Amino acid sequence: MKIYNTLSGRKEEFTPGGSEVKMYVCGVTPYDSCHIGHAMSYIIFDTVRRYLLFRGYKVKYVQNFTDIDDKIIARANQRGIPAGELAEGFIAEYFRDMDALNILRADVYPRATEEVPDIIRVVQKMIEKGYAYELNGDVYFRVKRAHNYGKLSHRNLEDMKAGARIEVDESKEYPLDFAVWKAAKPGEPSWESPWGKGRPGWHIECSVMSQKYLGDTLDIHGGGQDLIFPHHENEIAQSEAFTGVIPFVRYWMHNGLLQLNQEKMSKSLGNLITVKEILGKASADALRLFVLSSHYRSPLSFSEEGLMAMERGAERLRRALEPGPAPATAREALDPAPYRARFIEAMDDDFNSAQAVGILFELARDINRASEKGLSVVNAQAALKELGGVLGLKLEEKAREFDGGPFVDLLVEVRAKLRAAKQWELADMIRKRLSELGIAIEDTPQGSKWRKGKE
Repeated sequence: MKIYNTLSGRKEEFTPGGSEVKMYVCGVTPYDSCHIGHAMSYIIFDTVRRYLLFRGYKVKYVQNFTDIDDKIIARANQRGIPAGELAEGFIAEYFRDMDALNILRADVYPRATEEVPDIIRVVQKMIEKGYAYELNGDVYFRVKRAHNYGKLSHRNLEDMKAGARIEVDESKEYPLDFAVWKAAKPGEPSWESPWGKGRPGWHIECSVMSQKYLGDTLDIHGGGQDLIFPHHENEIAQSEAFTGVIPFVRYWMHNGLLQLNQEKMSKSLGNLITVKEILGKASADALRLFVLSSHYRSPLSFSEEGLMAMERGAERLRRALEPGPAPATAREALDPAPYRARFIEAMDDDFNSAQAVGILFELARDINRASEKGLSVVNAQAALKELGGVLGLKLEEKAREFDGGPFVDLLVEVRAKLRAAKQWELADMIRKRLSELGIAIEDTPQGSKWRKGKE
C-alpha cells in the first residue's frame, strides 16, 4: 500500500509504527452548521479508515473539536448565549450530519476546552526549553528554533516572512512567531495560567490532543489542503520541539478543496451549502459517490447535476443487488475475485477511490448481464455489497415516506363509510395498505384517527 506524503511530496510505502495505525484528523470549529466541504473531507478520511480496517489493520482514530475560538465567541455574543452552549449545539448537529452520511464515529473526540491543563503544561515546558516566550500575558513560539520550519509547506522563512499576513506586533521577537497562549480579552471565556488569564492558541490544541491520545508519533495526520500552512506546519514545530521526537507524523494526507462555479467554497463568499440541504435533495450514497469519484487530492467542483448523476448511479448499484431470476442450481457463476483484486489494487495506490468506484459500476453491470443469462450472481452480489461498504455505501432501498395530509383524511373517511355499510373486506384493505405506507389507524368511540407509525 502506498500513500502520497505531503511532507516528502511523493508516494511512499505505508509502514505504520506499530500494530495499531494511529490516525488523527482535524475536526470542526463548531460555530455554524456543517457544509459539504466538511462532508467531503470527512467522507474521504472515513473511507481511508474503512479501507485500512478492510485490509486488516487495527486503527485508532482521533478527531478533535476546536470548541473555543474567536468565531465561536463572536457568534455566541451575537446570540447572547455562552460560547460553550453555542459550541455544544453545533457539535450535536455535527454528529447528526455525520451519522446521516454513514461516517464512522471516531474512537475519541477530544474538546479543546477539556484539555486546557495539559495545554498549559506543554506551553510551560516549551518556555523552559527555550522554544516559547511570554509577552504581556501572551505566549509565542519561536519559529527560528524549530527544526527545519517550513518543511511541510516547502517554504523557507524569508519567503514566508515577505508574504505573510501577520498582525503587526513590534514587540514579538520575530514576525512569524505565533501564539500558543492568548491573554484574555474582556468578556471572553478564560482559564487561569502562569501568565495570567487566557486561552489556548489554535495550533497548540491539536498538538496536545494528538499527543495525549495517540503518542509522540502519529502514523497518519489528515486534513484539507488549506490547513497545510500555517496550522499543520505549526503543529510539527510545536510537537517536535516539546517531545524531541522526529517525525511527529509519518504520513501527512491532505484532501483537495471543494469549488462551486470554479470558486473555492467559503463562508466569506457566502457560497456554502449545508449537509442538511444536500441530504434534502440526495441520498448519502449519492454524495459519497460524488466525492469518491474524484481522487482525494484533486479539487472537486460541486454541481447539482453531478450529484443527481451519482444518485442515478447509486440506484444502479442498488438494483444490481436485487434478487435475480437465476435459479439457485445454476451451474455457472460470475466470479467476483478479479473485481476484488482490481479494487484492492486501486485503493492500495494512494486510496484511488475514483478507480475503485468505476470497478463497482463494472461489477454491477456484469451482475445484471450474468443474471439475464441465468447465471448465479449470489457471490458477486455479496462482493458488491462488501466493497461498497468499504467506501461507506449502504446501498439500501430508500424507505418510502408518505406525507398523509388531506388524502389520508379522505381515505379514513371512506373507510368509515365502508365500515358503516358493513363492507369489512374493503375497509380492512384500506387499513392494511395505509399501514404499509407507515400510517396507523386507531378506531375510537369518537371516530377513526390516523397517525404516522406502524400499528
